[in-house]
Amino acid sequence: MLDPKVEKILIEQMAKEAASSALYLSMHSWLEMKGLEGCSTFMFAQAEEERTHMLKLMKYINDSGGHAIIPGVKQPKHSFKNVKEVFQLVLESEMDISSSIHNLVDVCTKLKDYTTLHFLQWYVAEQHEEEKLSRTILDKIEIIGLEGNGLYLFDKEMGSMQVQTEMKSQDAAGAGAA
Repeated sequence: MLDPKVEKILIEQMAKEAASSALYLSMHSWLEMKGLEGCSTFMFAQAEEERTHMLKLMKYINDSGGHAIIPGVKQPKHSFKNVKEVFQLVLESEMDISSSIHNLVDVCTKLKDYTTLHFLQWYVAEQHEEEKLSRTILDKIEIIGLEGNGLYLFDKEMGSMQVQTEMKSQDAAGAGAA
């Protein structure tokens, strides 16, 4: 049976994942409106990934004898200064999620909830990858720049990056099914 304290903070984590998904969808819409197809496609996929993270938590809570309460989400920011601000906010969001996951790990360790601790290890590794990816994107912005052709090249790079990310996800899903 899931400890009520663990259930509560897992539900809070669901809310954070849902809010992150909503923010990324809002970014997707803004980027699409600006004609940045590569960036908007990338952000849509990130929004779906965050939603999947929320659903994975929901399933775990319910499978562990808890009751996953679906969180409400407040309207996210919907206008951005530029593409760099978008990706800086992505990094900040991912760092916030990482901090929250680390807090969950701390609580589960103190409560000796080894089952949930084992479940959370996937999130720890995933957040490391998400932060790394966000930093890499910000590095690319610094290298390429966002003026004139730089923005065009960056958008193309993001579209290419999305294809690589999708292929990696498909490979991981196939490995899990084997």
